Amino acid sequence: MARAIWSGSVSFGLVSIPVELYSATEDHTVHFNQFQRGTSDRIRYKRVNERTGREVPYEKIVKGHEVENGEYVVVEPEELDEIAPGRSRTLDIEAFVDIDEIDPVHFQKTYWLGPAKPEFSRPYLLLAQAMKKSNRAGIAMFVMRGKQYLTALTEDKGILAVHTLFFADEIRKPKDVLDVPPEGRAPRGKELDMAVSLVESMADDWRPKDYRDTYTERVNKLIKAKQKGRKIKVEDEPAEATGVIDLMEALQRSVEASKNKRGKKVS
Repeated sequence: MARAIWSGSVSFGLVSIPVELYSATEDHTVHFNQFQRGTSDRIRYKRVNERTGREVPYEKIVKGHEVENGEYVVVEPEELDEIAPGRSRTLDIEAFVDIDEIDPVHFQKTYWLGPAKPEFSRPYLLLAQAMKKSNRAGIAMFVMRGKQYLTALTEDKGILAVHTLFFADEIRKPKDVLDVPPEGRAPRGKELDMAVSLVESMADDWRPKDYRDTYTERVNKLIKAKQKGRKIKVEDEPAEATGVIDLMEALQRSVEASKNKRGKKVS
C-alpha cells in the first residue's frame, strides 16, 4: 500500500476537508551505479566539510543562503516551516477556473488526493462532483517539503487530482529559446490540403495503454545480453530530413502508407 507523502486540509470558503496526498505516477527508469572504468570500484558521493575534509551526518546539516560574497545566512528547517503559508498543512483554494483555460505547458506533476478518514468522504465527494458538474479546477497554493507549489485541483472519476503547475514567470516564451524560429509565409494550397489529409488518415482515439516505454525495455535487454556475453541488435539510424522539394511526394506517400496500414488493421 502506498504511503501518503503529505497530509493536511483542502479548504474552500468555510469548508475544510482533512486529506492525504499520494503520488499518481511511478518512475520505471533503469538506474545505474557509477564505477571507475576497468574496475569494480563503486564511485560514491559524500557530504564533506570543505574546511576539515570530514564527512558530516545529514542531521547536522543546515541550509545557508549567500547574501554577499562569502557571507551566508543560515536557516534552520523549523524556521522554514514557521513561515510557510498555513504552516504547510493547508491546500487553500483561492479560485475556481475553467479547466480548458489552463494551458498544458503549466502542468508539472500529478498527485491523487484522498480523504484522511472515512467520515470526511461526504464533503470530499461533494467538492469533486461540484467541480465535475461545473467543469472547473480549484486553484490553490500549498507548501510541501520546503517548497511552495501552485496547483490545480480537478475531478477524475470521483477522485480529486492535484496537478502542480509552473508559475507564470517559470514559463519560457518560444521566441526566447528557439535558435531557429519558423519563418516565411504560412503553407497553403495543395501542400496544406495534403498535410491535413495525412493528419486525418492518422487520426485515432487516445488509448494510453497502447503506448509503452520501449527504450527502458531495450536497456533491460542490453543488461541481460551483456550479463550473458551476447550482443544485442543495434537500432537503425533516424530518417534524414525531408527536403522542401521532396515534401509533396513525401506527404503523398505517407498518406498512402497510413491508409494501407489502417486497411490491414480493419481486415
